[in-house]
Amino acid sequence: MSTSRPWAEVVGNRPDLKSQTAEERYGVPENFLEIEVRNPLHHDTSGGRFVDYEIVVRTNIPAFKLKQSSVRRRYSDFEWLRDALERETTRVNIPSLPGKVLFNKFSDEVIEQRRSALERFLTIVAGHPLLQTGSKVLIPFLQDPDWVG
Repeated sequence: MSTSRPWAEVVGNRPDLKSQTAEERYGVPENFLEIEVRNPLHHDTSGGRFVDYEIVVRTNIPAFKLKQSSVRRRYSDFEWLRDALERETTRVNIPSLPGKVLFNKFSDEVIEQRRSALERFLTIVAGHPLLQTGSKVLIPFLQDPDWVG
């Protein structure tokens, strides 16, 4: 006859389980890709005013040349990327970008909404296996600081 003990009691007697992080307990996921669009910066140039965003990539996917990278891109660069991805493949439905903003485009609220939408866009396209391995433009856009569209 077996006796059952509450889970908390079993774990409570195993200090090694309490002190381990999930990564230590289960290991690094086989393939992971984290993309963060952050740190928007305003720029005033003779050609006008614009905002660019930092794109931070962390991954262990072999198609990516760097395991960690950080580059800066502006909205027009994202437009170029989307157009290039559509030209490269008809097998993948490329999601839309957030629309152009005509009024208050430099307000904190608008910039945050755009940042969030650009992050969603990149997470979707960079997470697609056909684009990871078949695109000539995606990974350089995400990782090459000298990239020019």
